[in-house]
Amino acid sequence: MSARTTPWTSVLLAAVASVSWAFLAMAGTAALALHLLGADTAGSLGPMTAAVVAMAVGGKARPGGDVGAFGLSGSQTQAGIGIAPLGVALVGALLLSWVFLRSLRRAGAEVSVRELLARVVSTAVLFLAVLGGLAWAGQDTVAIDGSALSPSKGTTDDLLGKLPGVGKISGGLADGLQGLIQTKASITFEVATGRTLMGGLLWVLGVLLIALLASRRTPLPAGWEGVHRTVRPAVSALVAVLVVAVLAGDAAACYAALTGDEPGRIMGGALIGAPNGVWLAVPLGLFVPWKGQASGPLTAFLPDPVDKLLAGGAGKTITPGALADLDGRVWLLPVAIALMMLVAGALTATRTPLGDSTKTGFVGRCALRLGIVTALALPLLTQLSKVKVNANLSVFGLDAVGAGIDLHGSLPLGLLLGALWGAGAAALGALLALAFGSAGRQVAPLALAGMSGAAGPDGQVPAAVPATGGVPVVATAVLPVADNPYAEPSVDNPYAEPPADHPYAEPPGAAPAGPYGEAAAETGKGTPAGAPGGDDAGRTYPAIAYEPGPYLPSPVYRPEDESNPYAEPRSGEEQAAPGAGGADSPTVVGPPPGPRRPAPGGSEDKWPEPPPPPPPAAPRPPRRPR
Repeated sequence: MSARTTPWTSVLLAAVASVSWAFLAMAGTAALALHLLGADTAGSLGPMTAAVVAMAVGGKARPGGDVGAFGLSGSQTQAGIGIAPLGVALVGALLLSWVFLRSLRRAGAEVSVRELLARVVSTAVLFLAVLGGLAWAGQDTVAIDGSALSPSKGTTDDLLGKLPGVGKISGGLADGLQGLIQTKASITFEVATGRTLMGGLLWVLGVLLIALLASRRTPLPAGWEGVHRTVRPAVSALVAVLVVAVLAGDAAACYAALTGDEPGRIMGGALIGAPNGVWLAVPLGLFVPWKGQASGPLTAFLPDPVDKLLAGGAGKTITPGALADLDGRVWLLPVAIALMMLVAGALTATRTPLGDSTKTGFVGRCALRLGIVTALALPLLTQLSKVKVNANLSVFGLDAVGAGIDLHGSLPLGLLLGALWGAGAAALGALLALAFGSAGRQVAPLALAGMSGAAGPDGQVPAAVPATGGVPVVATAVLPVADNPYAEPSVDNPYAEPPADHPYAEPPGAAPAGPYGEAAAETGKGTPAGAPGGDDAGRTYPAIAYEPGPYLPSPVYRPEDESNPYAEPRSGEEQAAPGAGGADSPTVVGPPPGPRRPAPGGSEDKWPEPPPPPPPAAPRPPRRPR
């Protein structure tokens, strides 16, 4: 079989479609969120949207600022943003993965390594090209309302009184300095191109890798069949529950928007940062400790009771126990995350092939695979959800406004706790799936193709049938129920062999039945086995089933001495040749047969003669002339 050439036209079109849809979705989500937050009132929406999209895919935005008064220098704004808008990133990742995997499924039942690499590289190159354009467009100047950021007038007077050479001056000069500071504050931001391209490359490759590992119906190159059975069930289960958790967070935000005072700002914040809050809560609910520090006005953006725990500006350790001391309802968080992990374990069990191992072996395989996947996923969530924001507006060396938030989790403990939680949840989920009979019932066809001795839940072993395109067709071959240790004899399986003691089961060695219920082997004089007058040794049905009927005509249905004009001549009899027979031959013209003799009793076996016709009517007399 010749190697398949790479369809470059299809590869390039798929890359253009996936990248364009991803960036359009991210740009639309970011623009809508910024508009709902009211950010477009301080600056142009286009550059801000480009900057947010660049930050969502791993880019870096560098803000700067200036406060000028009478040409004096030495005033600058120092700020740093270390937070990724995961809401925008998740929308782009889902659309990029969906279009990429859809094009890969259309490539055929099997894809070569060269074609897969061509699709990944073309998508990554086009993605970086578009991202470079966004990095160039993502720079602008945002005006800052000084009256909203600066302290009150009395505090400003005290601040100006400390300035060298200005503290003795009162009246109009001091008021003018205050007004200039309040009205001429501005912040500029620009996207760091080099760091943004590097982060974008890691982002797109990571998204495509997770998509290939989580998609259970996407073909892979030959020799990678083990990925279908060992990796994809666990990865797809964990990704599914994490996405559903984000949807639950969005639903909670919608409820808060409907009942809150500022629905627009709530929905805008949810569009940008709902995954940030949800995926920060997942490691925290699994008892991964976080270090936190907050100061200034940005403390108000933290949820309750995290803001109370970090009040004061000192660094503290954030754990469910520390938060529960301030609000006892926090203990619901570990319960909810534990149930989420249990669902992931049950999904892993339903999507993992049973194979020919015992129940203990099946549980062990599920626990090992989900444990490894969760051990890798939990540090990734911790790294993505970290927050680091610093904003210091310095005027002549004195801080007028200061704010900062720093939240980061422990990566080593995330790795360890992820392995323990994943293994435990998968083991319990596999036991529940076995108990309810759902283990292996959602196995993808690609995970079963080519397996030897891997039976399904009803004792069925799939065998891959070559297909011309798409996912290969899977045919099932029936095995006895006894060969499958997890299948119970049940009427739910229409193809299962009936037990030996079943009243309608055929005994061993019995002849197969014909199309009308007649046995192939007949005993006696043309009587089926088990029928009246025959041998009852082969009877497997009630006696009424062997009585003559529409599906079992009686073999003797007319007297043997009565001739049948349509019967075939018996052996040894000669058939009269045409033209040589006597009068009884149906092919020779002879005298008509005489009238039949009346039947005994005087009655004739024919209809009576019809009555004679009525006499004709009398002719009509002629008409008289007038």
